[in-house]
This record gives sequence, C-alpha cells and structure tokens, in this order.
Amino acid sequence: MSVAFSRRMAALLFAVIAGPLLAAQPPVRPNVLVILADDMGFSDAGCYGGEIPTPHLDRLASNGVRFTQFYNTSRCWPTRAALLSGYYPQQIRMDPPRGRLPEWAHLLPHRLRPLGYRSYHSGKWHVSGAPLPLSQGGFDRSYRLEDPDRNFNPSNHWRDDVRLPPVPKGSNYYTTVAIADFMIDCLREHQRGHSERPFFGYLAFTVPHFPLQALPDDIERHRDRYLAGWEAIRRQRYDRQVRMGLVRCALSPMEQDSVPHWNLSEQALREQISSNEVARAVSWDELSEGQRRFQATKMAIHAAMIERMDREIGRVLEQIKAMGVLENTVVMFASDNGASAEFLNRGDQHDSASSPGSAASFLCLGPGWSSVANTPFRLHKSWVHEGGISTPFIVQWPRGIRARGELRHGVGHVIDIVPTVLEIVGVAPITAQKGQGSPPLPGHSLTRALARDVPIPRESLYFHHENNRALVMGEWKLVSRRPDTNAYALYHLGRDRSEQVDLAAREPGRVARMAERWRLLEEGFRKEANAPLPQGK
Repeated sequence: MSVAFSRRMAALLFAVIAGPLLAAQPPVRPNVLVILADDMGFSDAGCYGGEIPTPHLDRLASNGVRFTQFYNTSRCWPTRAALLSGYYPQQIRMDPPRGRLPEWAHLLPHRLRPLGYRSYHSGKWHVSGAPLPLSQGGFDRSYRLEDPDRNFNPSNHWRDDVRLPPVPKGSNYYTTVAIADFMIDCLREHQRGHSERPFFGYLAFTVPHFPLQALPDDIERHRDRYLAGWEAIRRQRYDRQVRMGLVRCALSPMEQDSVPHWNLSEQALREQISSNEVARAVSWDELSEGQRRFQATKMAIHAAMIERMDREIGRVLEQIKAMGVLENTVVMFASDNGASAEFLNRGDQHDSASSPGSAASFLCLGPGWSSVANTPFRLHKSWVHEGGISTPFIVQWPRGIRARGELRHGVGHVIDIVPTVLEIVGVAPITAQKGQGSPPLPGHSLTRALARDVPIPRESLYFHHENNRALVMGEWKLVSRRPDTNAYALYHLGRDRSEQVDLAAREPGRVARMAERWRLLEEGFRKEANAPLPQGK
C-alpha cells in the first residue's frame, strides 16, 4: 500500500469518525498556529478569570473552546520539547537535558512537510538542536531568541541560520513586538510565494518571564490597579472563575514558605534589588506603604507584558485574516508552565536607580503575585502541583469546530498537541510512525473533545521535574515535592483540585499502585531515551 494511499485512507477515516462531531471538513488542509506564552499563570487571561485586558485571547475563546484542566510539564524547555515532538521530555533526553534528541524524535514540522506544509518559528526555542536547518527542527524560517534576561536589548538571537548582532541599548526594539513582526513577515512571504500550500506557525513569546520589563505606556495603564494587594486580587479572580464555570474547587491558601530552592536570599534581594522587595508571600497587611507600591508596580509590569502579548497576537491574527485563511486556521494557545516565584538577578544586573520595568531593571514577579497568577491552585513553576502545571488552553478553528465559547473539562496535556494536529490534517499518528522505529506517541488526539465536552480516554499522565513527581489517573493525583521525593500526597482532583485534603493515609493501596505505575513509566522513558536514571532513583 502506497504512503499516499495510506494518507488518503487516514483522512477518510478521520472524516467518517469526526464528521458528525466537527463542522464540514474544508476542501484544503487547515493552517495551524500554535501560540505559547512563557511563565503565564492559569488565571492571567481575562477568559480565565483575570483582570488583565486580553481581548484577542478572549475572542479566540468566544469563537472556540477553552479547556479547564490542561497541563504542561512545569518548566520551559521540557514543555517546548513535548509540544513539538509529542513525547514526554524524559523520552527524548529533554528533562534533564542530555544532548541531542533521539533520531526518531521527529518534531512537528518534519511530520507536516510531506503534506506540503511550510513551517515558521518566531520567538523562544529552548529545544536541543535548532529550528533550522531542516535536518534539525524542520522549520523553513525562524527568528530564534535565546536571551531570557533582556526584553529590550537581547544579545543572543538568530534570523534563520544567521546570528544577529546584539540590539543596542536605547533602541526601539521590544521582544514581544519583534517576535510578532517576524511571524507577520513570514506570513506575508507565504502569501506571496506559497499561498497554495498550508502553513504551520509556532509563535513562542518570551513574556511574562522575568525580567519584568515592558513598554512605559503599557505599564502606565496598570499602575494603580494592584494596590488592593495580592489576597484581594486573588479572591476576585477566583470568584470570576467560579462564575465562569472554570473551577469547582476551593481557593488554596497562599503558602509563605514555598519558594524555589535557587532563589536569592531576602538579604540579597534587599541589597541587590530594593529594600521594598519581599521574599515570601506574606500578608499584604504586613507590608509598608513603600513595599505595597513597589509590589503593585511589579504586578502592573507583569500585566503590561501580557496585555502587549495579546495585542501582538491580535496583529498576527489580523494578518492571517487579511490573507483570507483565518476561517481555516487552527489556533491554539497555552503557557509553558505556571507563573514563577523565582527571585534572580541576571543579565545586565539590576540598576536600583532605574525605572521599574525599564531595560536597566531586573525584577521578578515573586511568590505573592505568582500565587495570584496561578489562582486557585497551589505552588508555582517547577513544582508539579496544580499551580505549576496548569495552563489555559484555547482552541479556535472556525471552519472545523462548531462550538463557540464552550468549556471542555476533559484532561489534556501538551503531549496531545502533535496527535491532535496530525489527525486534524488527516494523518493518523500510527501512520506517521511506521518505519521510523519510534515509540508510540503517548498523547491522545483531542478532536472529539474539541467537538463536544467528552472525557479524553487515557490510563495516566506522568510528571517529573527537579525531583518533583506526579501521576494523574482518572480523578486521582499522586504528587511529591523535593526534597521529600518519596513522601507522596494523594488528592481527588474531582473534589479537590486545589490539593488541600491529602488522602494518602486513607488509601495506602492506591498510593502504592500509583507509585509503582510512576516508577515503571520513568524506567521505560529513560530506556527509550537511552539515558540513565537520575541519581537517587
């Protein structure tokens, strides 16, 4: 049987299965645009309960579907690897990073190229290898930004295969705008020279990752909005989420002693950043007036970064609309991990005399506002509790999805994006694997869940980062946190997604079975990657 015939049969099978569920299939393959934010919390967007103006994300949600329980891997590089490959990062040497991806770990552009797709990347990369040449990432064009410490004057960035000179200080460059500009340029070029072919766009923003840096006018719009304090803003977000039907759990308390183990000390923060910096998520009432203003300004910068990202997303979508193909473009939006409680001082180092949010400043969100961004869940980026791994996930495809403004409660993960895209474009994942010596893709296509609010059948979801471990099986979640990696807690996510009532002591058999399942998955993934188990396992 020829490959072409197999693909036609796969497309026919998809149409037969999904036809009653999705809108009538378009005559040409859909375009695909995947948008990824960096360190954006579950509740930051307006359509997920936030007060930050995100009209373009909100419009995507109102014209498509929002998932209420969608997961990333809790950190930037493993999420990006999983999103582009369809594999858990531990299967492909990406957590912890251990060199090149396995030969069989083809990224999504490689899988789409035989179908005629051209692929464009703009923004953060952070995956082994490079977006170009075709033998590595598989993209046709790329603007790669590998400088997480500067938003106004990056020093490490590439256009296609050419390293660009550092952006001089005082220029009008801003990362979010530049990332959107390059994608728009690629789309215009596509329209001029390749309009008969579908495209895959990967728009990977670097915000609102630290340092908190934003355009002055964007900051000004939010300057006084957060003086009410993190408890009040968090409660307001939670109340909106409940009204929207996004969550059905209690609001978790803020955990004052939970910060990343690599954070600067409180003394270092005061010496290097400001006497108004606060190392822990203490009560807002305990802060001085100076501390409140400083903290409110930091959150204003965070909001400005997200609002600007939303505006730039709007410009990219407007370009796709101008090309006449928005109706047949699948647009997906997610974040690579939960908001960050990190406190660092890197890049050009913080200048305490500079304006907060400017190129000379280096501020971090910190655990107080990170807890707000991750409302209503526990903990932050790098943990695999719900605050670290829960992401907004929005999908719009006007010609292919009839649903408008609906919620999806099925449990999804970034490993599901590749099989979903493959099925949407008419290739069954098993067909894409034949003859490649690849392990089966661990994710599942979301096409049925895009059509209606149905469960996504799977045995389990696995998590492991920085010795933080978790396994989700049905409505149960087993989770541990460093350094006590064997001290498992057990939560019933259907009743307690904010992880407040530990049921491990009542369910020792379930804990043992799930821990063994996690261990077998870990061993199997490391074997597939031909990588040793981390020390202590």
